[in-house]
Amino acid sequence: MGHRARTRRAATAVALLAATAAASLAAGCTGGRGTGDDGRGQLRTPADSRSEGEAESPSESAAAGSVLAVKIDNARAARPHTGLNSADIVYAEQVEGGMSRLMAVYATKLPKAVGPVRSARESDLELLRQFDRPTLAFSGAQGKLMPLINEAPLVVQTPGEVSGAYYRGTDKPSPHNLYLRPDRLLSAAPGADALTTGFRYGAAPSGGQKETSRTVRFPAARFTFTWSADRDRWLVSMDGTPTVTTDGKRVAPATVVVQYVNVRKSGFQDFLGNNTPYTETVGEGTAEVLRGGRAYDVNWSRPKATEGTEFTTGDGTPVNFAKGQVWVVFAKAS
Repeated sequence: MGHRARTRRAATAVALLAATAAASLAAGCTGGRGTGDDGRGQLRTPADSRSEGEAESPSESAAAGSVLAVKIDNARAARPHTGLNSADIVYAEQVEGGMSRLMAVYATKLPKAVGPVRSARESDLELLRQFDRPTLAFSGAQGKLMPLINEAPLVVQTPGEVSGAYYRGTDKPSPHNLYLRPDRLLSAAPGADALTTGFRYGAAPSGGQKETSRTVRFPAARFTFTWSADRDRWLVSMDGTPTVTTDGKRVAPATVVVQYVNVRKSGFQDFLGNNTPYTETVGEGTAEVLRGGRAYDVNWSRPKATEGTEFTTGDGTPVNFAKGQVWVVFAKAS
């Protein structure tokens, strides 16, 4: 990622603005990309003619050297998740009804499967601008949002685009059973250089306060991170239940960021008329960084969408994260 990549991204800004206007007029999904899941599982996945173990070439449209971002269902019925521990970054955002949804970002390792996969949201586009043409895997979106997604500087990979990369599992009821085979989208993990988030890794900052447990609450969801000195990790619980993946392993990031952001109404609603929250990740504010059993009060800054987010102490010193998986929970600023 350098100046040329940033320039390419900047050139897409006009297209995004034009797409916004187009989105307000569109009545449904474009290009036959599904029936707008809206988080309600209305997408009907094309039948996969291949068996689960049969090989398929990675999608030719996937951008080489770019991260894979997967929208993951986080309803209670969707748990346990598959492939979550392989993600470099997990973002947690608020969606309709005060519930939560995850976006897992993969750069250094591609698991055999990821899921359950669900639909995208408008604020995902702003969050993903920090990456150079990322591949976004999701199960659909509201019809009026699809033109925006299609015009964004990313590679769209839905079941309607690459049906052979997705399959329906038998472990959960629909719509909580759609899974992705990442190796059918990307031939290899792009590597750590694709993580253009602005995150820094290294020695812990000075100061901080001892912290053994931290809970972040959404209106209808909650995340608890409990420090494990034995594992040197934060053990994740969601809605009061320890979070494990389908292989029985506990989800345990090395660093947790509670980032306080503006969560406002978007121009979209679900089928019940509930407004879809828009999480603003461009701007500045405060955050808490949890690492090494301590909590650090920091500031965050992301001046424009094409840049990553910088975290600094009160005197402007950059804050390092511990090496390993990072969770970023977007909490509503008071």
